Amino acid sequence: MTIKPIALFLGLSLTAFTPQNPTTQGSVPEPCANTNTTFQNGEKITYKIYYNLNFVWVPAGEVVFRIFDEGNQWHYQAIGSTYPSYEWFFSVRDEYNSWVDKNTLLPNYSERSVNEGNYHIYEKISFNQRDRKMTVWRSKKKGESETKTEHTVQDCVHDVLSSLYNLRNVDFASQQPGYALPFRIFMDKEEYPLKMKYMGKEAKKKVYGMGKYDTMKFQPDVIAGEVFKDGTKMAVWVSDDKNRIPLLIETPVSVGSVKMVIKEYWGLKYDFTAKR
Repeated sequence: MTIKPIALFLGLSLTAFTPQNPTTQGSVPEPCANTNTTFQNGEKITYKIYYNLNFVWVPAGEVVFRIFDEGNQWHYQAIGSTYPSYEWFFSVRDEYNSWVDKNTLLPNYSERSVNEGNYHIYEKISFNQRDRKMTVWRSKKKGESETKTEHTVQDCVHDVLSSLYNLRNVDFASQQPGYALPFRIFMDKEEYPLKMKYMGKEAKKKVYGMGKYDTMKFQPDVIAGEVFKDGTKMAVWVSDDKNRIPLLIETPVSVGSVKMVIKEYWGLKYDFTAKR
């Protein structure tokens, strides 16, 4: 069993939302547009990843998320790596970047560099939201010869990283527990239709090493494969305040279980009122 911190965390984090108050932005279909009200330039959040190995929770690595203001675009970045003490088992050095339109929060372009053991991928994706076309360039490592493919998708498609930030910009307080929302992501040259279920609010949820928080709980679909089995039930707790950041994620995987826990945060747009 190999643990891939950044890819796994991003997959776990996709409790995606649709906009509560959609707006029309040019030729982009109305339901696709969203407006940022939850984050700002300079936000940085670090998560610690634990893997359950023979009933012992082993700290495996960290993922650091950053936001940069680049004019008419937001630039999201996520860098994940294993701890030196864990690399006898498996080594990870991954980086994801996504550039999204500030007016819609839809991605224009993304890059990812995946280095997990002997597995390496460098990938670039251009998102043509108007024509619903994805152009993918892929090589084993950056600077090597690339293959180019084109893919037709539906509207409102995000990459994995842009979906994480899009979800934070909807107020779910008015929804009833059990309410399920569809969403789509494009990854590994495929479009995945998934659903997310809102499970309701959970006050004073204990987050290991960080204290207690008022939260909203979600149960997203997962993509069955190497990491997740069919029917895997995942739980995600998001801060019940204006920041709406993921605090804790727990899930079984094909061998054992994994949890991701918030460790540090800087530059939040609002006071962190969810913390008790």
